[in-house]
Amino acid sequence: MKKLMPRVLPILAGLIAGVVISGVLFWATGFSFFGASREKPLSSEKVNNEELTALAFDILRVIKAGDYGSLSRSVHPALGVLFSPCATITLTTNKCFRADQVAAFGTDTNSYVWGVYSASGEPIEMTPVEYFARFVFDRDYTTASVIGVNHVVRSGNALENITEELPDVMFVDFHIPCGDKSAIEDPNWSSLRLGFEEHEGAMFLTVIMHSELTV
Repeated sequence: MKKLMPRVLPILAGLIAGVVISGVLFWATGFSFFGASREKPLSSEKVNNEELTALAFDILRVIKAGDYGSLSRSVHPALGVLFSPCATITLTTNKCFRADQVAAFGTDTNSYVWGVYSASGEPIEMTPVEYFARFVFDRDYTTASVIGVNHVVRSGNALENITEELPDVMFVDFHIPCGDKSAIEDPNWSSLRLGFEEHEGAMFLTVIMHSELTV
């Protein structure tokens, strides 16, 4: 083993350096190949984790910009997009919106019931813009330090049932750990999950789910 170490260590060092350099370049470019204006939808044929994550980052940047028109073009044409303020999906009560409705979110002053607060059981009644501020982009998930593809990074005390309720969904979990610098108001962890399903050979957004520790 001692004789092998001088040979193995340089190889390991090179691999680690390559990963680090790639990561630095990846972040330094500002995810340039994740531009907010995708020329054509992502093909569902043999979609890999990198492509799905790129699509999810596209959508995150559009959400961050408050560009609901561009966001609407990613919404599944047949299923629409389901919003869940917690990790437990309830198909009978969670709000689902069509693409044209999403496009109008910026000027929609109607209050909708999106679910209930876990602590009180009171309805979550908000306009779309208010809901996005609290249960979608409450933190800058483009800076998430942990990302899971078809994998829940962290669970709270809410039932995790996305794969049971939506067996055809593929999702990306953007996780901000407890104590992360981007968690300005609340020191607890939180996650935003974007789910996608196939439609006519392309992947479209079907789920926007928020997850955090509930009481």
